[in-house]
Amino acid sequence: MTSTNEVLNHHLKCFGEGDLEGVLADYTEESVVMTPQGTLKGLAAITPMFVGMFAEFGKPGASFNMQKVLVEGDYAYILWSAETADNVYEMASDTFVVKGGNIVAQTFAAKITPKG
Repeated sequence: MTSTNEVLNHHLKCFGEGDLEGVLADYTEESVVMTPQGTLKGLAAITPMFVGMFAEFGKPGASFNMQKVLVEGDYAYILWSAETADNVYEMASDTFVVKGGNIVAQTFAAKITPKG
């Protein structure tokens, strides 16, 4: 069985590499991602979110700074900041619930300031 830490490390590695297939492999059709814009359930709903993030973070000059990683049992929390050509992520956090080697639930919140 894959640990929460292993799933989180895989997720972060794939995100950093812009590996959409790898990131989506961490989720199932039952996975739920909650954001300020609403709840996404299943791969068909989650995929466009990551396609958009990869498009933004794939532009030249993007930077990402991991500030904190906490893992406790089935739960993981990350606190980060970033800057892309389009936005400044002054403070962002994700919380993950991992069961059976997959992310079954995730929350995302951030203070995002558009550039220009």
